[in-house]
Amino acid sequence: MNKTKEVKKAYRQCQLIARQHYENFPVASIVLPSKIRSAVAVIYVFARRADDFADEGDATPEQRIAQLCQLEDKLNEAINDQTTDDFLFIALADVINNYSVPTQLLLDLISAFKQDVTKKRYQHFGELMDYCRRSANPVGRLLLYLFQQTDDKNLALSDGICSALQLINFYQDLAQDYDEMQRIYIPQEDMEKFGINEQHFSEQNSDKQMHQLMQFEYARAEKLLTAGAWLGTRLSGRAGFEIRLIIAAGFKVLNKLKSQDDVFSRPRLVIKDYIWVFWKAFRKK
Repeated sequence: MNKTKEVKKAYRQCQLIARQHYENFPVASIVLPSKIRSAVAVIYVFARRADDFADEGDATPEQRIAQLCQLEDKLNEAINDQTTDDFLFIALADVINNYSVPTQLLLDLISAFKQDVTKKRYQHFGELMDYCRRSANPVGRLLLYLFQQTDDKNLALSDGICSALQLINFYQDLAQDYDEMQRIYIPQEDMEKFGINEQHFSEQNSDKQMHQLMQFEYARAEKLLTAGAWLGTRLSGRAGFEIRLIIAAGFKVLNKLKSQDDVFSRPRLVIKDYIWVFWKAFRKK
């Protein structure tokens, strides 16, 4: 197989994987040009693989770290144009070369997933935001590189959006993160402030204090998402529409979280929600 066919096949494999995973937020949205959509799928599959190494299966922490280190090695090989038969890194090397993607953003993602293996609690909000800086913000910045819209203002706005979306993801997965991985992404000092302990998580207790805590956390995410929303109007055409879709989906999930009685329940977007998301993105408001 010649090089061009090999790269095209690698992209197709990434697109197939991206389509198979359900997410509340759009992945490789159909509104994007096909070339950029293919690149988004590659980045998604890279993040998905790292996430699986950190979370899935019965591996020990030591084995998970070893898998992530191997992923980092493969990334460095792709950066240095070394031959590989891994479809992900065949496609990822092409994305890096075509869009001048800073590889540090990809290394930051791996760093965050390594942290997930070893760090289960966060003392204060600053610690959590540092995690978001490496786990979520690189994804938005990578998207801006694909759009070729990487001025400082756009990057800063994107960071606000991505940190907010990461927080929202934590909030909708409170039960799953605790039950499956013994992680709590709510700052310990906030829990103490509202009289919350780990028993609330183990028993999934949505009492008054837990509601007050989560409304406090929801407000933080809403503030970040609102502050970054300007990016959706700064970017023109399909890029702007895609960003507005992501922002609108984030607000929709956040609003569902704010209104539900059980703070440990994961909200799901249904058809009417997606219609609202597209309408909101189309209106640019």
